[in-house]
Amino acid sequence: MNILLENVDKRFGEKVVFADFSLRMVNGSLTVIMGPSGCGKTTLLNMLMGLTEPDNGRIEGVPSRKAAVFQEDRLCEPFNALANVRMVCAPNVDDSLIQSHLTQLGLAERLSVPVKNLSGGMRRRVAIARAMLADAEIILMDEPFKGLDDKLKFETMDYVKQHRNHRTLIMVTHDREESLYMDGELMIL
Repeated sequence: MNILLENVDKRFGEKVVFADFSLRMVNGSLTVIMGPSGCGKTTLLNMLMGLTEPDNGRIEGVPSRKAAVFQEDRLCEPFNALANVRMVCAPNVDDSLIQSHLTQLGLAERLSVPVKNLSGGMRRRVAIARAMLADAEIILMDEPFKGLDDKLKFETMDYVKQHRNHRTLIMVTHDREESLYMDGELMIL
């Protein structure tokens, strides 16, 4: 089943974000959403996640098991990286798999450190690993690579592409280079 938004309206006070907006995305696809600040990219993700309801119209076909990388990391500060990822994994996921993913993201030496003591870029990579290892059918990412230097950004994008496993991935970015590198369907709002 495809993800379908039909005749969606969304406004915040006097600001109209979407008016009679329709969109179809193929489940299993990678979609990159770009557009100027304030055009509704994050609102679109929030509606797909069910965090924001449209004022009118309908949204159908969004898988019920979702993972997300928000603009802010939303990690459990006192927990270490392993515990932050473990909390979204299926019970049968072994800690060694989580460690392997965090090691791929350059965090091998920081696995037992509370995430509140990690750098912003490290925290970002923990949030990405958490989304990629979540027991989810769709991954929604809002500016997932912000704050990473170029080398880490490309390594992390490779990690995401490698571990997407044909799941639907919808990513918001302002960075044209990221959109090209992720090689998904580009949607401009």
